[in-house]
Amino acid sequence: MSATCDLCAGDGGEVLWQHPSFRVVLVDEPDYPGFCRVVWNSHVKEMTDLAPSDRTLVANAVWAVEAAVRATMAPEKVNLATLGNMTPHVHWHVIPRYPDDCHFPAPVWAAPQRAADPAALEARRARLPQLRLAIQQQLQAAALDA
Repeated sequence: MSATCDLCAGDGGEVLWQHPSFRVVLVDEPDYPGFCRVVWNSHVKEMTDLAPSDRTLVANAVWAVEAAVRATMAPEKVNLATLGNMTPHVHWHVIPRYPDDCHFPAPVWAAPQRAADPAALEARRARLPQLRLAIQQQLQAAALDA
């Protein structure tokens, strides 16, 4: 644990799934409903710092979350990212992307290309209860529960 690490100091979003080794959170990004993170619980900087079995565990969790996001949110594309430049703690971003989102086709961290469509955002937010359930179902089906 690191006192200066945001992901050690807090959950990083609404916890949807808690495993002894990782958690899945729904991130409060107003322009990106369905933006999730898979966060390794202990403070580890790089994927290769994890044991091979732990790398497999976290990767399988990412794939399960991606499947739930695709099935529920119906994005044009899902972006997966593990950057850690600002927060050097193993975590994966799972981000549903749409041709009308603020940044498409650029990364969500780039300069915005357009304003968000309020009606489209509201329709996507309306799917969040189903996404929460779908993530739990996918992780259970992948036998990634504690």
